[in-house]
Amino acid sequence: MINSKLPKIWYGGDYNPEQWEPEVWTEDERMFKLAGIDVATINVFSWALNQPSEHEYSFEWLDEQMDRLYASGTYVCLATSTGAHPAWMARQYPEVRRVDKQGLKRQFGGRHNSCPNSPAYRRFSTAIAGRLAERYKDHPALLIWHVSNEYGGMCYCENCAAEFRVWLKERYGTLDALNKAWNTRFWGHTFYDWEEIVPASDLSEEWGHNLTNFQGISLDYRRFMSESILDCYKLEYDAIKQHTPDIPVTTNLMGFYPELNYFEWAKYMDVVSWDNYPSLDTPVSFTAMTHDLMRGLKSGQPFMLMEQTPSQQNWQPYNSLKRPGVMRLWSYQAVARGADTVMFFQLRRSVGACEKYHGAVIEHAGHEHTRVFRESAELGRELQQLGDALLDSRSRAKVGIVYDWENRWATDLTSGPTVALDYVKEVHKFYHALFDLNIQTDMIGVEEDFSKYDLVIAPVMYMVKSGFADKVERFVEAGGTFVTTFFSGIVNENDIVTLGGYPGELRKVLGIWAEEIDALFPDQHNEIVMKGEWGGLSGGYECGLMCDLIHSEGAEVLAEYGKDFYQGMPVLTRNTFGKGKAYYVASSPDAGFMKEFLANLCQEQGIKPLLATPEGVETAERYKDGRSFLFVLNHNAEACQLDLGGSRYKELLGDTVLEGSAAVPGRGVLILEQQAD
Repeated sequence: MINSKLPKIWYGGDYNPEQWEPEVWTEDERMFKLAGIDVATINVFSWALNQPSEHEYSFEWLDEQMDRLYASGTYVCLATSTGAHPAWMARQYPEVRRVDKQGLKRQFGGRHNSCPNSPAYRRFSTAIAGRLAERYKDHPALLIWHVSNEYGGMCYCENCAAEFRVWLKERYGTLDALNKAWNTRFWGHTFYDWEEIVPASDLSEEWGHNLTNFQGISLDYRRFMSESILDCYKLEYDAIKQHTPDIPVTTNLMGFYPELNYFEWAKYMDVVSWDNYPSLDTPVSFTAMTHDLMRGLKSGQPFMLMEQTPSQQNWQPYNSLKRPGVMRLWSYQAVARGADTVMFFQLRRSVGACEKYHGAVIEHAGHEHTRVFRESAELGRELQQLGDALLDSRSRAKVGIVYDWENRWATDLTSGPTVALDYVKEVHKFYHALFDLNIQTDMIGVEEDFSKYDLVIAPVMYMVKSGFADKVERFVEAGGTFVTTFFSGIVNENDIVTLGGYPGELRKVLGIWAEEIDALFPDQHNEIVMKGEWGGLSGGYECGLMCDLIHSEGAEVLAEYGKDFYQGMPVLTRNTFGKGKAYYVASSPDAGFMKEFLANLCQEQGIKPLLATPEGVETAERYKDGRSFLFVLNHNAEACQLDLGGSRYKELLGDTVLEGSAAVPGRGVLILEQQAD
């Protein structure tokens, strides 16, 4: 549990006192108390202030802030300041400046501007992290370390090219093995010397966004870059742990951010933290799915909500205000799905540069008489009231949806069948249906233990890594239900096609094979026509995007295509394998099919909804020590009435007992602890 030193849901956010005069600090202290703020994240982008030159460090300002905040009752999430390198470093060590995909070397500016394979950057970033840890290791304000900030980006410089070759030697051992893995006899690409290999950029194999001549080369460069940036984090992590082995270390992730394989990153994070910035029109189910993914990165361990805005963003095309009640509602959505902190960017709104219009607890008005501050203070009061009741509680989901970053890279890079294929959207279709059904769901990686679940869904599992098919077979054979879809089992982890018929290594467990794949234009659709009635499924449903032309090899055909030359061919199959069943959905179905299909599967496995709710009302459960906490979140602007069934609950926010039914205000929240009969 990260909260043991401050045993409640931490409440606070990013704070930049170095941008303000001392008289403002005094006012901040007063307003933090009013709002219930108890944690401030500081020193995120202060490298230039901490290290004015190569051999000069200056931490006196930070000493003052650490002491001041603690004296006023505020603890510290201390960042290492390495989110952007100082200007002197860019001038004296040009190697730290990244080279972009078009081969242009950056000047100093912005952030995420450091080459992850620059020896100078690694040396300086490790040194300052170590100095900070040594200096503040015994400071009573220190709760947790925050390394750098929102890592990301790519570099294509000579340092990266040289390290890429080293990485490839370690991965493949010989050029013969590499040439085979990349299929380099295509287009005469055979490599005879390691020095002939260059990064996959717009100067070599790629053009535009996710377009490449050689998927294997581009895929490996993405793996390499994710690992290179991770290595930078690990260097700072190790430097910190030398001095503070018992203080947790994290870095803030960005949900479904495409460039980094967060399942690999999570292995080196003491706690996952992430920054949640949905737009006004982002489906609430997508935000819920992202929270569940962050929880799933470390097999269900609670995470930190490191950043959200209390009011509005500044970088989206349309930066809408959060309507009254929405900030509180979305904060509790994070808590419902595993967050043990609620934190903002930012605590006081900046006066200049690109984030001056990004929302804050303390607005430019500078006082507490604003809607945003009043809502923030009310939430702070409630989090104090909840105390430690929810801390370290977990999910009890029996459904897992597999998400894999490398599979996403591979589907994005593949040359066909359709530009409209979006792996994340196809995953979300399954999640959204379960969300609407109020079925608790975990987002899991390919390395997760499937035996914890009754139902495992792996949409568009285009890339089947070594051992994955065997894992699926063991799961189904033991009684589990497995679902996958069109465009699955096509290639191995090097993006080389598995010959003998799709879905390759999954063919045995699914009991089908596919001979062709049709790509439909956006205005084209086919039909899923049920053969008889199965649960709530009967009649016809619309499907589109892609259609696998499949044949049964023992699988039962539950539905067939309704149109085109492949009318009458299977589109939905079920194969009995050992004690379990494996389903194949050969096209991308409409929402009606998806909801009824998953309702059937859950019913077959005895997986029940958390609660029956009106449309627009979300449920989620956290559980610990025999205590169940059921969250009810009304995303509608209007109030609704809720049937509680035969259970009796204590409502934690209102400290009342409810049974029979309950009213949920518009954009309101209930946290229900089930009571013994």
